[in-house]
Amino acid sequence: MKKILSILSLVLFCFVLPASAEVYPGKDAIKIDREKMGGGIGTVSCVYAFTRDKAPAEHAVKEMAILTIPPGASIGYHKHDVNEDAYIVISGTGVFKDSDGKEYNVEPGDMNIIRMGQMHGLANNGNVPLVVISVIAGQK
Repeated sequence: MKKILSILSLVLFCFVLPASAEVYPGKDAIKIDREKMGGGIGTVSCVYAFTRDKAPAEHAVKEMAILTIPPGASIGYHKHDVNEDAYIVISGTGVFKDSDGKEYNVEPGDMNIIRMGQMHGLANNGNVPLVVISVIAGQK
């Protein structure tokens, strides 16, 4: 968990200028289990630094989370109309489906970005939880 929080801190640092840096301790995280996330299968455990409804309109980063997708579960194939989403795979393996329907095997260290107007999905095809960091940035 410390490794994940360190990586999440680095991601936050990349999106926020040091003069206005914000820290979101894991102990204060918002924990939500999402059923059929994005139209997917099963339950995805989400640990949010903050959620979209709490992000100020003037901030580019709208949401940051650690997502844990159990074996056999998925985030459904869905479209991003007003934002972009970046995934960083921390542990486990999965299949990422892009806007053209092409599928890519993903593993720790892999990164994906979904631009505004694109579609994507992510499924855990392994035997252990697939853990990803998700950072959503607003466009509108």
